[in-house]
Amino acid sequence: MDRIELPDYYLDPKLISAVTERLRAGEIAIVPTDTVYALACDPGNQNAVERMCLLVKKKANTALLSLLCSNFRQVSDYTAPIAQSIFRLMREKLPGPYTFILKASAAVEKQFHNRRKTIGVRIPNHPLLLKILEDFGRPLMVTSLHSDDHILEYAHDPDEIATEMPGIADLLVDSGPCGIEPSTVVDCSGNEPLLIRQGKGPW
Repeated sequence: MDRIELPDYYLDPKLISAVTERLRAGEIAIVPTDTVYALACDPGNQNAVERMCLLVKKKANTALLSLLCSNFRQVSDYTAPIAQSIFRLMREKLPGPYTFILKASAAVEKQFHNRRKTIGVRIPNHPLLLKILEDFGRPLMVTSLHSDDHILEYAHDPDEIATEMPGIADLLVDSGPCGIEPSTVVDCSGNEPLLIRQGKGPW
């Protein structure tokens, strides 16, 4: 697994482009977020999606997808029309440590070959990750990077990730230690928002 060091205080455009070029090529990267480190890939690359789902022991055609987006326009590209009350809630919480489960648009099944009718979306509050998303030009499919540690559920130290998980991804984007709390997950696909998981974001 290759490693690119990209601290938040020095967002080198050349290194960011190097990351996005590899994602476009179908590689899987470990990226920092405003919650925990995550596995990420191009959701439009079926081989990459299948590889990542295999790593986390999920089926690509039925996995609950989660997309990291850089803005609300990208969110709307992959979701059914959002009720005004839900949109106000999302505008209040995002960017931030929240994943909203919404009804998926037809584009999800067509582009990602996934039959699920819902999709999780996030706009992270992380300067480096937002720059990566902006340079990539479209959302990234992600799943949290879990740890084998019996105390900490999520891997948070890049040195430990590189040592203990050398073959789990093609690339590690190292911006220093990350958090250990996942995002708060809220299901907004029904009539009322439903808290699915309490995480970093207060609810």
